[in-house]
Amino acid sequence: MVLADDEALLRRGLKVLLEADGRVEVVGEAADGAELVEVVLAHLPDVVLVDVQMPGVDGLEAVRRLRTWATPPAIAVLTTFDLDDYVATALDLGAQGFLLKDAEPEALVRAVVDLAAGGAVLDPRITARLLPRLRGFRANRQLNSLSARERQVLELVASGRSNHSIAEQLCLSEATVKSYVSTVLTKLGVENRVQAALVAHQVGAW
Repeated sequence: MVLADDEALLRRGLKVLLEADGRVEVVGEAADGAELVEVVLAHLPDVVLVDVQMPGVDGLEAVRRLRTWATPPAIAVLTTFDLDDYVATALDLGAQGFLLKDAEPEALVRAVVDLAAGGAVLDPRITARLLPRLRGFRANRQLNSLSARERQVLELVASGRSNHSIAEQLCLSEATVKSYVSTVLTKLGVENRVQAALVAHQVGAW
């Protein structure tokens, strides 16, 4: 994975915490969005953890640039409580994870592992603050049109599970789960797993 934050001390601390677990390898670091894009291009990591506020090219612009790639890495935004607008914009840009800087080390490691496996990550403290931003999705939301199996898949997506994990739990192939997820996103009128998860949390889909 690659870390991006303009505070070198924070990057160093996060690197130590993440790699101490043994499941995560930090292959690169960046101090701003422009450097992040270069580092990601050089290392092609599975996951990027990026702060939204950085000098020069900020985290949001970096997310926008990375999301235009044919096969972008999974991107998690690292933020604080007072940056709701930044987080909401990152949601619109297609970020797959939202974490607070004071998250427990275990939660950070689990988030990176889940993102690498194709899951979505939402700190519960951020979820409640993002829900009001989903008003624009309501016209397209069609939860009643979901089949029982699709609602089951949505529940697991909302809990942050990857396609592989969902396939194992439901005794389905990953290809079948991928098809279900695609159908769920289309029916809900959303673009990615995080948005689907937020819709599910907003309406209490189960």
